[in-house]
Amino acid sequence: MGRVMTPGTVASYAFGLVLVAIGIGNLLYVHPVPGIAFLIFAMVYFPPVSPWLESTLGTRTASIAKFIFGFVLIWFTLGISDLGEIMGF
Repeated sequence: MGRVMTPGTVASYAFGLVLVAIGIGNLLYVHPVPGIAFLIFAMVYFPPVSPWLESTLGTRTASIAKFIFGFVLIWFTLGISDLGEIMGF
């Protein structure tokens, strides 16, 4: 049988994909540094990476902390970053 997709898993993948898209946009239109940073931040949201992070860091990241962090990153990008200005947000 396949893996069960819970609402939390779907939301985690969605935030990850949005941050990957923002990272690629920053790489192409703004500067490589914020683009690479967003791509690294996006890895936190993908469920296959979570067990590796838990074993490496020795602690588990709370889902609400991931949600708040993702919301702040998206808000920052659309509100005050160069990518938001370039895209017309």
